[in-house]
Amino acid sequence: MAGSLREARLSSSLALIRGLKARLHSAADPLKAPAMRAYMKSEMPYLGIPAPKLRALAKAVFAAHPLASAEQWRDTVLRIWRGARHREERYAGISLAGYQKYAAFRDLDAIPMYEEMITSGAWWDYVDSIASQHLGAMLRRYPRQMRSLLLRWSRDADMWKRRSAILAQLSFREETDLTLLYRCLEPSLRSSEFFLRKALGWALRQYAWTDPDEVRRYVLEHESELSPLSRREALKNIAHHAD
Repeated sequence: MAGSLREARLSSSLALIRGLKARLHSAADPLKAPAMRAYMKSEMPYLGIPAPKLRALAKAVFAAHPLASAEQWRDTVLRIWRGARHREERYAGISLAGYQKYAAFRDLDAIPMYEEMITSGAWWDYVDSIASQHLGAMLRRYPRQMRSLLLRWSRDADMWKRRSAILAQLSFREETDLTLLYRCLEPSLRSSEFFLRKALGWALRQYAWTDPDEVRRYVLEHESELSPLSRREALKNIAHHAD
């Protein structure tokens, strides 16, 4: 019985993946693909599918092939991710990881899945989406456990895990845990990595919509540690407020 259930779930998972690949390839636009690949500086080729069209067709496939369990959902996401030959396939994998029907599946058991996607994807388009949307949602749901995880990631040797920790609260506004944010920023304040410097400034800039005076205070206090890029990014919205 258990074996037949596993086979049925594998079959539905593979049907989703086959359906997704078929829809993606039928929507491909070879004329758009080279420019998209060049913009993203991507080693993996593109099919040339605009983001709105990609989201729509991915949702249609997901709706047609429901997944029965959190384990099956995680397995399907990673099968798409690992088997991707075009960047849009990985974007679709991220969409499945955030598909609203499976919101209840985004529990702490999903962390290894997201960690693999972040570390193997290792580029800003993947990482920023996962960090700000998926990890952020999990931080709201599991504040104690996710706080501990993000603090560990903020000091990790992997730059993309550090960036993820910095950007997890990007949409929190007045709900931002400032203590957590500052502790996640601290290990990367003196980093020479562009993607960490940019993330620092971006996280502060977003919070400046909520409390510009606090961001101004923080930048002044850490002026000697923050790079010029981080400072510029952090203060952009404050200049907007002043206008």
